[in-house]
Amino acid sequence: MSRTTAAEPSTGDAAAPTAGSWEELVTTALLGTDRRTPPGVPPGPGAPSALLDAAAVATVRRRAGLRPARAAQRPQPAPADPRPPLPPAAARRLTMLLADRPGTSGTGRRGTAPDLMELLPQWLAAANAHGYAAPPAALPALLDAARGRTDLRPAALRFAGPRALWLARLNPDWRFALRATPGGASSLPGPDETERVRQLWQEGLFAERVALLTALRSRSPAAARELLATTWATERAEDRLMFLDSLRSGLGPDDEPFLEQALADRSRNVRATAAELLSALPGSALAERMAVRAGACVAVDRTRETPTIVVEAPHECDAGMERDGVVAKAPAGRGERSWWLGQLVEAAPLRTWSRRLGGRTPREIVALPVTDDWQGELHAAWCRAAVRQRDPDWARALLGEPSAPEAGGPGAVSLAERAKLLATLGAGERAAWVAGFIEKHGLSEAFQLLGVCAVPWAPPLGRAVVDALNIARDAGSYPWSFSGVMGLAERCLDPSEAGRLDALLAIPDEPEDASPGAGSYWSEAFQRLVTTLRLRAAMLEELTPAED
Repeated sequence: MSRTTAAEPSTGDAAAPTAGSWEELVTTALLGTDRRTPPGVPPGPGAPSALLDAAAVATVRRRAGLRPARAAQRPQPAPADPRPPLPPAAARRLTMLLADRPGTSGTGRRGTAPDLMELLPQWLAAANAHGYAAPPAALPALLDAARGRTDLRPAALRFAGPRALWLARLNPDWRFALRATPGGASSLPGPDETERVRQLWQEGLFAERVALLTALRSRSPAAARELLATTWATERAEDRLMFLDSLRSGLGPDDEPFLEQALADRSRNVRATAAELLSALPGSALAERMAVRAGACVAVDRTRETPTIVVEAPHECDAGMERDGVVAKAPAGRGERSWWLGQLVEAAPLRTWSRRLGGRTPREIVALPVTDDWQGELHAAWCRAAVRQRDPDWARALLGEPSAPEAGGPGAVSLAERAKLLATLGAGERAAWVAGFIEKHGLSEAFQLLGVCAVPWAPPLGRAVVDALNIARDAGSYPWSFSGVMGLAERCLDPSEAGRLDALLAIPDEPEDASPGAGSYWSEAFQRLVTTLRLRAAMLEELTPAED
């Protein structure tokens, strides 16, 4: 039985009209059968039906006709993954997590079912910690999930392993895996393959070159910097900026000469990044230049009854300041002098101030009054410097005690600045400070601070959050105001805290001034929290290797 191609009219059916080419039929339909009829069909009342019959026959031919094509090359087999397979229970759990897509209702009521997709990052982190390989059947769904959520990609691609890259080369929707994985587009040369390194750096795609420089920087910072220097002058400005950013990893004094040269770059963004990196090296020449400039603006007036910091902001931004990364043009709404002062203080080594301000400690310096409303600007710049230089002593001084007012205290810094300062401290100290803040101020201002705490939350922090949620419930308001904190608690509370929450599952007696139905909504929210915590405990148990 032969097959008819789309280009060959059928002659086997005498009753079928002669169709002609598809283009001819389209032209006839556009002109109308009064002006033109299909080939072999006379004008008259039967012409429209004949046109439709011919179009039907041609449509069947177009769909059924097949032109033989050259066979494509078969893909190489998927690479082996030597890691141990998931335990069966954990594999089933992964399938459930990838299949679940719960959404909140329009009323803000979520029900008691856990949001499984929000648990996927935690599950992936635990699976990667145990070194498991992803089940091959789960890879498409895993890649789809990572495609839709960039925050999942590092952990998902690590778990997916080499087979994910094999699949990504076959499906354009998953090409992000090739860009996101070092060596995804091609295997990176080893540290001793000098010629391959040189060739890939000279001839590779931009993503391949970024991956090469990043990998080389992690192994040998000096070799990566020297490789970058070989083509620096010929790179595009946007590429120079990306390459320069890779020097953040392993940044050290040996990078200073290269970064000093970058201060003269023709791109303002490259100059600014180079200056930022140099200011993160407290011993650099740029840091010392900034210390001299900032020190000339800030001093202690000892003639007053209480020693007071006096500030004289710069009156101009000279060429030397601009070369060292100071942006001359202030943003809209900012005064030029305060804008310049903030940049100088931010880039100066923090050790400058103890020497400059009478040998005082960071805590003593921050406690000093500041004249002429300069305190906010000065303390904000010190905050940025403490974060950039990762200085815990200054961070503690600027944070103040957790019982201080939300935007006050010795440092007079905002909650957003406090969150950044907390990130410079150890996990235990961070959790203890945030727990103290919640005990004093409750949860309404704590969301940003909770976001920088290590997971699972330490017991004091977990207890503080649960106690604050209980207080909010007793106040009679709806739980929706605390939905962000409740969502964090579902992901961050230690699963062992589930038992302490059982007493909160019952619907409480509502006070007279309570919002209608608030008690049942709180009960529902706590039920979801407990269910999620127990689910997390089960997930971790399923991923724990069985003892021999």
